[in-house]
Amino acid sequence: MFTLSQTSRAWFIDRARQAREERLVQKERERAAVVIQAHVRSFLCRSRLQRDIRREIDDFFKADDPGSTKRSALCIFKIARKLLFVFRIKEDNERFEKLCRSILSSMDAENEPKVWYVSLACSKDLTLLWIKQIKSILWYCCDFLKQLKPEILQDSRLITLYLTMLVTFTDTSTWKILRGKGESLRPAMNHICANIMGHLNQHGFYSVLQVLLTRGLARPRPCLSKGTLTAAFSLALRPVIAAQFSDNLIRPFLIHIMSVPALVTHLSTVTPERLTVLESHDMLRKFIMFLRDEDRCRDVCESLEGCHTLCLMSNLLHLGSLSPKVLEEETDGFVSLLTQMLCYCQKYVSQKKSNLTHWHPVLGWFSQSVDYGLNESMHLITKQLQFLWGVPLIRIFFCDILSKKLLESQEPAHVQPASPQNVLPVKSLTYLDDLLPKLWAFICELGPHGGLKLFLECLNNDTEESKQLLAMLMLFCDCSRHLITILDDIEVYEEQISFKLEELVTISSFLNSFVFKMIWDGIVENAKGETLELFQSVHGWLMVLYERDCRRRFAPEDHWLRKDLKPSVLFQELDRDRKRAQLILQYIPHVIPHKNRVLLFRTMVTKEKEKLGLVETSSASPHVTHITIRRSRMLEDGYEQLRQLSQHAMKGVIRVKFVNDLGVDEAGIDQDGVFKEFLEEIIKRVFDPALNLFKTTSGDERLYPSPTSYIHENYLQLFEFVGKMLGKAVYEGIVVDVPFASFFLSQLLGHHHSVFYSSVDELPSLDSEFYKNLTSIKRYDGDIADLGLTLSYDEDVMGQLVCHELIPGGKTIPVTNENKISYIHLMAHFRMHTQIKNQTAALISGFRSIIKPEWIRMFSAPELQRLISGDNAEIDLEDLKKHTVYYGGFHGSHRVIIWLWDILASDFTPDERAMFLKFVTSCSRPPLLGFAYLKPPFSIRCVEVSDDQDTGDTLGSVLRGFFTIRKREPGGRLPTSSTCFNLLKLPNYSKKSVLREKLRYAISMNTGFELS
Repeated sequence: MFTLSQTSRAWFIDRARQAREERLVQKERERAAVVIQAHVRSFLCRSRLQRDIRREIDDFFKADDPGSTKRSALCIFKIARKLLFVFRIKEDNERFEKLCRSILSSMDAENEPKVWYVSLACSKDLTLLWIKQIKSILWYCCDFLKQLKPEILQDSRLITLYLTMLVTFTDTSTWKILRGKGESLRPAMNHICANIMGHLNQHGFYSVLQVLLTRGLARPRPCLSKGTLTAAFSLALRPVIAAQFSDNLIRPFLIHIMSVPALVTHLSTVTPERLTVLESHDMLRKFIMFLRDEDRCRDVCESLEGCHTLCLMSNLLHLGSLSPKVLEEETDGFVSLLTQMLCYCQKYVSQKKSNLTHWHPVLGWFSQSVDYGLNESMHLITKQLQFLWGVPLIRIFFCDILSKKLLESQEPAHVQPASPQNVLPVKSLTYLDDLLPKLWAFICELGPHGGLKLFLECLNNDTEESKQLLAMLMLFCDCSRHLITILDDIEVYEEQISFKLEELVTISSFLNSFVFKMIWDGIVENAKGETLELFQSVHGWLMVLYERDCRRRFAPEDHWLRKDLKPSVLFQELDRDRKRAQLILQYIPHVIPHKNRVLLFRTMVTKEKEKLGLVETSSASPHVTHITIRRSRMLEDGYEQLRQLSQHAMKGVIRVKFVNDLGVDEAGIDQDGVFKEFLEEIIKRVFDPALNLFKTTSGDERLYPSPTSYIHENYLQLFEFVGKMLGKAVYEGIVVDVPFASFFLSQLLGHHHSVFYSSVDELPSLDSEFYKNLTSIKRYDGDIADLGLTLSYDEDVMGQLVCHELIPGGKTIPVTNENKISYIHLMAHFRMHTQIKNQTAALISGFRSIIKPEWIRMFSAPELQRLISGDNAEIDLEDLKKHTVYYGGFHGSHRVIIWLWDILASDFTPDERAMFLKFVTSCSRPPLLGFAYLKPPFSIRCVEVSDDQDTGDTLGSVLRGFFTIRKREPGGRLPTSSTCFNLLKLPNYSKKSVLREKLRYAISMNTGFELS
């Protein structure tokens, strides 16, 4: 019973709770329904009111047709209040347009004060309301301007309407109410206009104008009419002028208006009167005065970021070129602001280099994307930036230097403004031709050897004067380097543009000494900031001159060497890991004599061999790789067996066993000689142009990768294999007679990755006739477009005409006077790099797997050729004689040996001596370090021939040679050789004349190869 009572009670309480909750929910529903109904009634009421108001507005504008009596200003004011009360930009855009037209129409009425909309400003009761209303209307005009697209015809008409509204009510000059007796009202009305303009500025008026100008101008074809552009720019100027050029308004004007891409270019083309207004207010001077302050300039740059800072700078440069008198008076300030902006752009790009995904035509690769409009204007911005090195600005910036040495006939007044022909990358370099030699003459006046001592002292001084002198040196080096890079050989060596060859010799001597001192005195080791930049500038200019001299000499012999640097001292410092010695090798290895560098190279190779355990020692022998090669398939077998070897095995000892055509192993033990023969034969075959892996240049027939080598299966693996074989030859000191084209050697050294590498300079080494044709385009006086060229290259590839585009879409882009220099460089780059890019990369990859890049960077292109193919100097017979080994009874005093050396010295010409060396060693050039480094050593063996014609180096043959035991004169036998052993096999002739005759015949017919 107790349990049942408890259960009933719980049930009752639960039901009561549920009933209470239901009553509360019902009350909440009723309350919510009341609120919703109130909102709905309110919405419906407001909607009805808005509809009624809009209907009333529509009726007002329908009745206001052109033929009817004009409405009073009060009627317009009232209808405007109603429109603004219900205004929504999407629904009421047409009504707003009609309102604006009504207001402007009222302002055009003649002698009807009550019609003039502005007359309400004179009413005591309505003045404040009218000011509030016109501010709202004008800001809505701004809102529409931000949305409208000037390229659409209907939108362009609306832009004109809203700009007219802004122009009309921000200045009193067109208000008819102020004519005659109303003139007394002008101060008050001007104050109202200033109030309105202030309101617009506070809400972002300049941002609106920036959007409008950028949309209308930053496009392939500007779409702002003269009237529109004039109105927009006039509106931009009004606040600045009204505020009497206050800094608070100059700042937004610079940030929002002067940063519009190529604005000054468009103003000068479309509405030059606006530029006159700028000039009349001396705006350029005011801009310079504002921006020369470092803090204000940084603030403006940071507000704009890098790309638009560039736009601002280009507009200021254009303005400066139009106002040379202002620049002459404000040169320091102008240079200061340019320097700050350029430094900011440099810093901006370096900070954005974390993800190099976007290309900027001026700033290069960096992480931030460039907006479309800016990209479209970049060609105009680039032209504006070219004013920086145009005639007027160069003469202003360097007037102190130029005024001392310019000829009287060269007056600045006669100089034309910089046109497309007067910019740096074009032939007409008159102003730099003026400036740079005179800048160098000024540097020379600072002391002996180009003021070398003074500049070195400046490096250790932190004074302002020292900084200025070093900055001038850096400018000279940068400008000269850019200039020489784009000049071809005719301009440098024959026409001698800018510098005479004697001056280049003096300049290069100064640069060489300066860079050497900076490194040797330890300045470069800890260099940062401006000092490091100076070193890079001077070193860059030095290396451009050195590489040009390597291609075609202008400096005397041993000009680049430092006589005060002893190679032994340098090598000692390298052994101690001294930083300055390493920097010498890295930056200016040419100051060390060539033979010492070759010796250093051989030392580096030897040290690596010892480190890798590739050298025979008393305690260990190196690992030997054995390969078997069929003579009939030497290239194929060598490729298959060697390409799979590891880098370590390739650098190690490789023993070769040849198999003849019958499948029988050839006799003989390989003690480097057989491998040398194998290597020479492989290289001879792969570099044979008939194989089409390599081609020869026209003229001097030097080798480079064939562009059509892709017809070979696995051609890139083949090139990598060739690179390994070539690297192995250099690694082992085996000279091979393979003459490479100069441009290909430069690529092997990695020079083509340099910023200042010029493909055009190397083009003669590929095709001198093609080079002449290309450079004739550079010198063509007429309109280059008449030649009908495009940025493409047509090539006959195995009977088919193939069109290669030099840039994307190049076959549709004509070559003009403006882009002909780019065309020349693109064409040279395509012929020497793009066509053979994959082949070259594969060969370099194979070569560098054996030879470390830093080892060969010590050499120039001609020096690398000598490292590969031996010295091109005349054969030193005394050196050869000193390092010859004799076998088979021969010795240094033997009569045949005495005759041999006498014949080589007295009877043979240099060419015949070279043929003799090739006959014995397979290479016509001696080793770079002399015959002591010929491996295997040069040898001569006596081979006595009996009646049964001795066929080998047998003991009996040796004995017969030594004791001269023979049954008949061996006069019918020719000298023979084993090039794999560098071995000359010489019969024991009885007469000197017979030896001379047989030897000359043998070397000329090349009959001497056999394997003994």
